[in-house]
Amino acid sequence: MQVIGLCRFSYPAIGGFQVDHPTLEERIAYLYSPARMEERFATFETITLPPLRAQTDPDFTFLVVIGDSLPDHYRQRLDALLADVPQAIIAAYPPKRHRKIMQDAINEVRAFDGEHCLQFRMDDDDAVGVRYVERLREVAQDIKGLAAKNKYVAIDFNQGFVARASAKGIEAMPTKLPYTTAGLGLMFKPKIVQSVMNFAHVKVAQNMPTVTITNEDMVLRGHNEFNDSRQKGNVKPVPLELLDAEGEAHLRDVFNIDADHVRRVFSTL
Repeated sequence: MQVIGLCRFSYPAIGGFQVDHPTLEERIAYLYSPARMEERFATFETITLPPLRAQTDPDFTFLVVIGDSLPDHYRQRLDALLADVPQAIIAAYPPKRHRKIMQDAINEVRAFDGEHCLQFRMDDDDAVGVRYVERLREVAQDIKGLAAKNKYVAIDFNQGFVARASAKGIEAMPTKLPYTTAGLGLMFKPKIVQSVMNFAHVKVAQNMPTVTITNEDMVLRGHNEFNDSRQKGNVKPVPLELLDAEGEAHLRDVFNIDADHVRRVFSTL
């Protein structure tokens, strides 16, 4: 059963942003601004990639979608970061409508082998537990009867953390918020061409059956000033606390995220 994880790395989509920009040029300028890109690379390196490298089930595809306008020096840095992630595929596209281009990108790497396909999405500051792919496949087997009767089913690992990386280390708070990327996986019947990006993650329960798996830390949702959802006014603050040694050890065990690595990288920004 194929597993595909999608990450949009500063892709300048048409639509798909909570905060719009008057022109495509302004959106590209915002996305590729040096301060933002340095922070994106830092979270991608220290938060997103470590647990993917350590997956207990390494049989998955990690699809990184970028704009064909991404400057060469950023593309080279991205290539270097992903050089030791054999599951990674970088796909470059011109600006297009968000949901359609993401569906096309996923279907370009999808096997369409007659089996169900499992898909998840993540931003470049999110993370999944090191057992995520293994557990996703296990749950998919557990619910194969339900999946046979529906075009798609959501598998929601709802427990984990909201976290912010900085030169101080990692500030975090526990969460069990349902249908949070990247812990949310969608299971598609073999011939369905829709993708995980065709559904707003907060509305999946309105479109398909959902199964929630809790009591296991499996998702880490990145929190920082460049989050698209935090660009609007009146955003509710999130009460994060700096992890102590025990908390840092837990993140190392569950997510393969090293707080010392975080401090080293972010201290250079």
